[in-house]
Amino acid sequence: MAFRAFAISKNTGISAATLVVLLILAALWAVLSRAEYGSGLGPAEWSAIHFTVVQAALSAGISTLLAVPVARALARRRFTGRGLLVTLLGAPFILPVIVAVLGLLTVFGRAGWLNMALAGVNLPTISIYGLHGVVLAHVFFNLPLATRLLLQAWQTLPAERFRLAAQLDLTPHAVFQSIEWPMLRQILPGTAALIFVMCLTSFAVALTLGGGPRATTIELAIYQAFRFDFDLSRAALLSLVQLVLAGSAAFLALWIIPSVSMGGGQDRARQRWDARGGVQRLMDGIAITIGALFLLLPFGAIITQGLAGLMVTPASVWQSAVTSVGVALCSVAVLLMLALPMAGWIATAKRGSVEAIGLFGIAASPLMVGTGWFILIHPITDPVLFALPVTALVNALMALPFVLRILVPPLRDTVQVYGRLSQALSLQGWPFWRWVVFPRLRPQIGFAMGLTGALSMGDLGVIALFADQDHTTLPLQMYRLMGSYQMEAAAGAALILLALSLGIFWIFDKAGRGHAQA
Repeated sequence: MAFRAFAISKNTGISAATLVVLLILAALWAVLSRAEYGSGLGPAEWSAIHFTVVQAALSAGISTLLAVPVARALARRRFTGRGLLVTLLGAPFILPVIVAVLGLLTVFGRAGWLNMALAGVNLPTISIYGLHGVVLAHVFFNLPLATRLLLQAWQTLPAERFRLAAQLDLTPHAVFQSIEWPMLRQILPGTAALIFVMCLTSFAVALTLGGGPRATTIELAIYQAFRFDFDLSRAALLSLVQLVLAGSAAFLALWIIPSVSMGGGQDRARQRWDARGGVQRLMDGIAITIGALFLLLPFGAIITQGLAGLMVTPASVWQSAVTSVGVALCSVAVLLMLALPMAGWIATAKRGSVEAIGLFGIAASPLMVGTGWFILIHPITDPVLFALPVTALVNALMALPFVLRILVPPLRDTVQVYGRLSQALSLQGWPFWRWVVFPRLRPQIGFAMGLTGALSMGDLGVIALFADQDHTTLPLQMYRLMGSYQMEAAAGAALILLALSLGIFWIFDKAGRGHAQA
């Protein structure tokens, strides 16, 4: 094996991984040191825990179930614009949360398009605030993710099975039961578990759409205890609860996520004879249309409202935009210094190590890490002075699990294929990275940099704990505009944030793919 014959700077990778663990453990130690366990949790805290679990369960269940007909329709149909629609399904993952919330408010809010239509036909209007609003926003973010995961699973089904089903003249219902349902039984629990974990640590959605004490998540309760009451003990205790809850859910998710294998085939193009009927075409068309409208309407609202709001955007928005770009670039730089050596170490180590490191990053929520570092910095100096560096660092740590999943598999393949040859040519350390790894992993590195930059641009978490009027990022400035009911200016800020987030992602991704070498 090339793993035994060649190693990529394991010491550097272990050092980077140790640094990541120490940074998170230091925050955890600070939280534990300030938590007063004897005081226990009051009714408000238990209500927040209950609401967090309920909204995460509902969001995961609804997102996963609604994704089934949309993914099935996309798997069975070929139409103009299908590739673009599948590509757009990945956009909500890098879309700034606060921007998406404003788009949803424009469509579903009190004065939104839907309520205007309902009022026009004398029907009662709806409110987006509260549990249903939080779930709606989470479904908007996670329905496309679930659809992409299910669509990939559908594409693993061998074409020969559908050919055999056609020869046996099976009905569409029989095809679903015999071929598609066994695949769904394997993939659905893992997909729902992944979304459940992501919804547990939601902050910006609950902050803007929570709607009161009965619709407060643990993350929001930490922010309130920290920002409004400055009760570090209660914030620390809630952070510990969040860590245990998210960590347990993350490990459970890894345990139930299977390695899906649907059997071999001859890689023939899939033809769906069971989907040629008029009823099947109609149902697939309805599923694709509703899914596309649910995804595209908020995007359209952001663009139309934002163009009008650009004219009234204050100068502070542009200053915050410059700050956000700087924080995003710093996050990318920190990520590269941590992720590349860690990926090299993991690629030559046991396969299970990447899951352990990834889960450690997922279990530690940004607000828990931010609270811990505030507690550590506060006795020494003013934490506000470190608002932007800590935000950049935490954003890099939160993106690290996703980036490792992007980099490790192709790097492992590169070591397997070129490890012995590189050793024979005395290409080790930096020369191996320069001449072998970077040319082959340039697309993945560019994608990882773009993903990190976009996620950092849209983050509204740690900065909300540290920032003052002079240290704000664009998402926080936009939230403040929404809080002061300057909705037109907020819409303009949303359009700027959307353009910058997508622009950073596109520039890095394009740079990685533009001159990639095979």
